[in-house]
Amino acid sequence: MDELGVSHCDKQAVISVQDAIEQEEVIALYRANEWSSAEKPTQLMAALRNSHSPVTARVDGQLIGLGNAISDGYLVVYYPHMLVHPEHQGRGVGKQMMQAMQQKYAAFHQQMLVADGRAIDFYTSLGFSRAGQTEPMWIYAGSEH
Repeated sequence: MDELGVSHCDKQAVISVQDAIEQEEVIALYRANEWSSAEKPTQLMAALRNSHSPVTARVDGQLIGLGNAISDGYLVVYYPHMLVHPEHQGRGVGKQMMQAMQQKYAAFHQQMLVADGRAIDFYTSLGFSRAGQTEPMWIYAGSEH
């Protein structure tokens, strides 16, 4: 299924894995979530558009959620971005977006992500768990973590 609906206070959020995104709406969403990627719009848009799969959530055509997947197409998928506008958080939008991605990659050997803060409980509720004794490692240009 390519689109799913999530109802919010008489508004229907449409979840899609085939949506087109525009820079202005993406940057607004990243800024609303205080993600440093918003300060690199050209690179962010290139990264999102070249992802293996995007997932979006819209209410009345407005982008309220966005995520992406990077994958080898066969065994491993990594979910680097998953964000929902703060005004719509806690209403099931992120859950529906992740479920759409998990459905798409259900047959893969490994689904990975890095989570911190409140996101840990969110992803745990979707079946993710810490990978043994591994530690996430990175070289990171941002400052929000």
